[in-house]
Amino acid sequence: MNGDAVEPSGELVRPYTATRGRARPSRLLALEAMVTTTPFGRARLPALLLEQKSIVAMCVQPQSVIEIAAALRLPVGVVRVLVADAAADRLVDISQLTMPTGAPELALLDRVLTNLRRL
Repeated sequence: MNGDAVEPSGELVRPYTATRGRARPSRLLALEAMVTTTPFGRARLPALLLEQKSIVAMCVQPQSVIEIAAALRLPVGVVRVLVADAAADRLVDISQLTMPTGAPELALLDRVLTNLRRL
């Protein structure tokens, strides 16, 4: 074979293994849903796996799902699965105004458009 072939990095496999192959979270999470570490999550922090530890440590100060994805440089779908798992394990609390239905919320889009025009 060619000695110049590039070996694949673990970066392509990591999101898949972090979610144990799952592509959908156990609960629907909006991009703007706020995630906050619980006291139980703080106590468990040293024993957590890498991705969980990163999310729990980051969310001592409330963070949105999209902010977590950007900071961890992971796809939003992966972060949604990880955050939903952390919430199920009582490591974090999730606050969101409405459950996402798949259709854009017109009031939210209107607020975004208004604020963009102000810039």
